[in-house]
Amino acid sequence: MTRIILVEDDKTIVANLTEFLNNEGYIVKSVSGQSAVLELLSKEKADLILLDISLSDGNGFSACKAIKTEYNIPIIFLTASGDEYSTVTGFDLGADDYISKPFRPRELVSRIKNILRLTGNTGKIVKLGTIVLDTEKGVATKNNKDLYLSALEYKLLLVFINNRGIILTREKLLDTIWDAAGEFVNDNTLTVYIKRLREKIEDDPAKPKIILTVRGMGYKVEL
Repeated sequence: MTRIILVEDDKTIVANLTEFLNNEGYIVKSVSGQSAVLELLSKEKADLILLDISLSDGNGFSACKAIKTEYNIPIIFLTASGDEYSTVTGFDLGADDYISKPFRPRELVSRIKNILRLTGNTGKIVKLGTIVLDTEKGVATKNNKDLYLSALEYKLLLVFINNRGIILTREKLLDTIWDAAGEFVNDNTLTVYIKRLREKIEDDPAKPKIILTVRGMGYKVEL
């Protein structure tokens, strides 16, 4: 699974972007400055770094230089600066891409996938028992057989996997489906999609062991 480090000191951006990228199938850890990201990299592997230019400790340019000196990790700059100087400076220091704020989250995901594809850092396989998701191809299999999930079924399964052990309310899941579909999705639709997903991934849909119902609260995955 692709691991991303988000270097950003705006807590609102960190919270919103982390949630969005988690739901897209990425593992995200965030730090607020240069020394923190270098310390984290000394302990953990990362496939890509999202790096803001304005940081609480140092700045994105110096952080990029320090990272590229020690590690072969692709970097995408996130910045409010759209001027030519900032863009050229970033690329001269080894940045792999550059996106100006405010940006559309799905455009960022597209850029992330493109950079990972170009650099070979795809980290694309996610497992849930006998279920395997290839997040690069958007395909889910069980016992090596394609589950033929619809886009929304796949999205739901990915959200459950990225929130293992956490109870997800129906409201939270509705928000996720609505975002994926680009249109309003009601409570009955959610019930239908969970039923269809269970029919495809559970050995016995009537007695689910993967997507569990937590009465009065929502659903969760424990595997």
